[in-house]
Amino acid sequence: MPAHFDAEETRAPEIREKALFETLRTLLAGVAETTPAVKQQLDGIAIDAIADRAALQQVPVIRKGDLVALQAKAPPFAGLTSVAAGRLKRLLVSPGPIFDPEGHGKDWWGSARALFAAGMREHDIVHNAFSYHLTPGGYIMESGAHALGCAVIPAGVGNTEQQVEAIAALRPSGYLGTPDFLKILLDRIAEAGIDNPFRRALVSGAAFPPSLQQEVAGRGVDAYQAYASAELGVIAYETPARSGLVVNEGLIVEIVHPGTGDAVADGEVGEVVVTRLSPEYPLLRFGTGDLSRIVPGASACGRTNQRLAGWMGRADQRTKVKGMFVDPAQIAAIAKKFPELGRLRLVVTRADEQDQMVLRAEAGATGGDLSTALETALQASTKMKGRVEIVPPGSLPNDGKVIADERPAGA
Repeated sequence: MPAHFDAEETRAPEIREKALFETLRTLLAGVAETTPAVKQQLDGIAIDAIADRAALQQVPVIRKGDLVALQAKAPPFAGLTSVAAGRLKRLLVSPGPIFDPEGHGKDWWGSARALFAAGMREHDIVHNAFSYHLTPGGYIMESGAHALGCAVIPAGVGNTEQQVEAIAALRPSGYLGTPDFLKILLDRIAEAGIDNPFRRALVSGAAFPPSLQQEVAGRGVDAYQAYASAELGVIAYETPARSGLVVNEGLIVEIVHPGTGDAVADGEVGEVVVTRLSPEYPLLRFGTGDLSRIVPGASACGRTNQRLAGWMGRADQRTKVKGMFVDPAQIAAIAKKFPELGRLRLVVTRADEQDQMVLRAEAGATGGDLSTALETALQASTKMKGRVEIVPPGSLPNDGKVIADERPAGA
């Protein structure tokens, strides 16, 4: 069985770097005039001069946290696509709302390498439990599975009992989805007395702490992590070396000081900024809002690309919960519906190996009707359920924080 997806993964780093910047310059020369946002980013910058990372730092960063406002000004994709919307394959919607394009081409999201590293191969049957409803997750993983030649069960989210029935009948060897839902399925499979068919898994979209990793492994599932986003596809992925996440081919990844475009020193934690070499969606210095750092040295798996230490928090308050982003603007929308309230704060915690949300709201009244109304508004705004705690007026800190991530470090 081959150890690597292709020879690109084991190239000498200097050869990869040269190829990336040659491809970048060729790409920019072809799309600069048809991609308004890229044209604006390159104002006063000669494309031919972008020969290395130092030169790339002269280009301004566009951040994910600004996409809602940018897309409102230049719908639907903020001038970041090089083709008209009607020439794309899918037009998708992430919470925020943020509109995401999917272009044409085999493995457009770059997930095949991650699935391969997780041990999935041609003719495997994989159970894809990422959402197919408007959001990109299901399509990101399905495209890679099809590129490998796998058969896909498009399970999506919810309908757990029906999913267990499909698993029992179709016997998928691979799982794609959040780690939380993998545990739920494994629990339900055991309760039903069904022999667990899962042998491999690629998980993303939520924390995968050591305690859950050990539990999943103890049930016979060899699970690996992928770091992905709706704009960039798979950015980095875990390999059998189990030492950091290897950066995907076809991407230029930088670590910068949060809020700037300036690179941090090697090994320092900073914001992940990615340049995606896609003709249809040529993202140039896209700030993810995620914190990470580069792991020094080479991976024992033989892949020679950079490695990320994994997700280490958010550079802004936009927070991923149960695989979905929650934006401060969504909490502000709730506040507008309830002007009688004081400050609001969404607290994200973790219990029973699952993310939990609690909306704390300052109010003089503490009746059940208010709590119920706020729970309904929270679910409508975020598409996820959460509890509500009514707290006395003036009890929440006056620090500007709307979303507080209180999950344990590394969880």
